[in-house]
Amino acid sequence: MLALSSRLKQRAKPASPPSSLPVTRPEWQAALDALPSTPEHIPSFFFGHGSPMLSWPESKLDDLGPMRPLADHLGPKGMLAAFLRDFGPALLAKYAPKGILVFSAHWETDGERLVTDYGDENPLLMDYFGFDAEMYELAFSSRGDGALSRRVAELFQAAGMPARLTTRDEPRGQDGRGFMGPGLDHGVFVPFRLMFGERFRGIPIVQASIDGSLSPEDNWAVGRAVAQLRREGILVLAGGLTVHNLRDRRSFIPQTADPIVLAFNDAVSAAISTSDPVARRKAMVELARHPGFRMAHPREDHFVPLYVGAGAGEEGDVRVVSGVYGAQTVAFGI
Repeated sequence: MLALSSRLKQRAKPASPPSSLPVTRPEWQAALDALPSTPEHIPSFFFGHGSPMLSWPESKLDDLGPMRPLADHLGPKGMLAAFLRDFGPALLAKYAPKGILVFSAHWETDGERLVTDYGDENPLLMDYFGFDAEMYELAFSSRGDGALSRRVAELFQAAGMPARLTTRDEPRGQDGRGFMGPGLDHGVFVPFRLMFGERFRGIPIVQASIDGSLSPEDNWAVGRAVAQLRREGILVLAGGLTVHNLRDRRSFIPQTADPIVLAFNDAVSAAISTSDPVARRKAMVELARHPGFRMAHPREDHFVPLYVGAGAGEEGDVRVVSGVYGAQTVAFGI
């Protein structure tokens, strides 16, 4: 085992990521400002959706003990939370979307795409466990839109993918961790609370499932199927993380992550920044074979939303608008 680990680390030489990624607030604000204002052709985005810890009460941060370093990076006072608070208003100002279609690492289905049709109030699915009571009282008030839900399902069907609507009266189907029930999962409502506020009813939100095969190619196709929505005033967002290993929480923090995980994170940034679209797709698909992939992702669920975002915006340029470690945010189809 030691010999294998040594060989893997030798092979996992850092890729060549962009020389400067936006990792400070002035840098990501400049990157967001530089995005073209194109409401008639909205980019799709992969964004770092963080974890429930983004909503952890600030008054209780000192109670986390050995978990405090993780909260300092991914908690309410960390860099990702600061970025998300800037990201949401920038999206609204740049694109004035008529609706939002969101995909999350926390909802996958096999054989068919499910699309929420929740009516005037989107319920919340508290798909986590072991937190204090406050974490089960989080609020995010938003609405759906039946016409948008039907349009999304029609696009999937036109692309040869079975699809149907799911209402608040039925479980939407379990995610990779086994949670059942209707509602927007925490990969949506936790970051959206920071991005848009606890009450966000002016623009409808519809969620669709990612492909349970967790295949890069299949999830790329999921994104491609809904790409037309970007020309219909709909903002397409796909949330996940570029590093997500709950078995090794050190991996979430750049100062403690294994070198092979750091190398993988650099490889992600390098792949998505490849200028040629054909070469970029090849480099992105090959990320799943990187020697550090399994240490960054024991399961692929948090990584494949990257391919959904890329598929929805495969035509055009790509830009990293936040380089926060393990939680990059990328605009596709600029």
